Amino acid sequence: MFLFGFIDRLAWGILAPDVALAEPSLAPWFARFVSAFYVGYVAMNLAGGLLVDRLGPARVLSVSTLLLGLATMGFGQVRTAAAGLALQASMGLAAGADYAACVRLLTAWFDLARRGRAFGLWYTSSSLAVMVGNLLLPPLAEGAGWRGAYLALGVATLLVGGACWRWLRDRPDAATPPRRAAPALGMLLHNRDLLLVGLAGFGALWGTWGFAFWCNALMVRGHGLGRGEAASIAALFGFGAVLAKPVIGWLADRWGQARRLPILLCLAAFAAMLLLFSQLQTAAAFRLAAPLLGVTAFGYSPLMATLIAELAGPARAGAASGASNAVWQLGNVAVPLVVGTVFQSTHSFAAALATLAAGPALGALVMLRVREGRA
Repeated sequence: MFLFGFIDRLAWGILAPDVALAEPSLAPWFARFVSAFYVGYVAMNLAGGLLVDRLGPARVLSVSTLLLGLATMGFGQVRTAAAGLALQASMGLAAGADYAACVRLLTAWFDLARRGRAFGLWYTSSSLAVMVGNLLLPPLAEGAGWRGAYLALGVATLLVGGACWRWLRDRPDAATPPRRAAPALGMLLHNRDLLLVGLAGFGALWGTWGFAFWCNALMVRGHGLGRGEAASIAALFGFGAVLAKPVIGWLADRWGQARRLPILLCLAAFAAMLLLFSQLQTAAAFRLAAPLLGVTAFGYSPLMATLIAELAGPARAGAASGASNAVWQLGNVAVPLVVGTVFQSTHSFAAALATLAAGPALGALVMLRVREGRA
């Protein structure tokens, strides 16, 4: 479910070159469509966390996935920029509860000793989406057009949502009622460490998804690579992340509850890799660096999600995850427009990548101030 949600949201970045050829009037709206998705996504993250704690994660995730499938199908039929903005915002609203629901499910199904591995495997979905999307969507669009690609994605998402509705349960013991607790958002907003992790996540996702959304276009426009060549490099970026997340989750369980230092190191390495990537000139160099960049760009994510759940406690994990993810995703609202403006103003690949690197660098500095084990 999380995998399809991410492929749906990344599809526009991957298919934008095809859209530019088939629908030139929509091409200038690339960054605004991405931001429109995240406006809806951020709004629903705040409400979605509350709904998850009140209604149960399985029910919320099922409905969310079904609505996302319908909205994704609808976006493939847009003819005007206004309709595109509305459908992207609707996709964001539909997908906005998935993160909190998944965190709540994993917290219920896995104890602390196994939680790092569980979060690592789950979070592999986001990076796997980068790889799968870049491998499958360009040839699909070549054969069926970009509208056909969106139709196929929407149908697949609907099928996954139906399977979720039929088989997913909130917890291992269906006879035990879920804990209902007031979300206590006031407490969460006044929790110093939750706020700091939220700010660090903002910087981290600024870099991660800013690169995922812009890397294809930047390599095509900034270095003259072909669309297929850029997509294959982006897939290698996702491949590195797919390998990294389960390993880092397993190591997190071996380290015990230590999350802060590994997160800090990942973010610092990510900023450094973005700056290194910005200096590369050839497709061969990009291919060598992309997997390692993927490792650093996604390695922090399962650790950060686990840390939020542990700081908040099981009863408030959904609300805390939704609220913190809303803060994180604000980076995704702003970064497409900021990076687009920087590149259009400077025509510099290096300047665009340096803008992205500022996010994880900020996140690493903020993590220095986080205290673990205090809710």
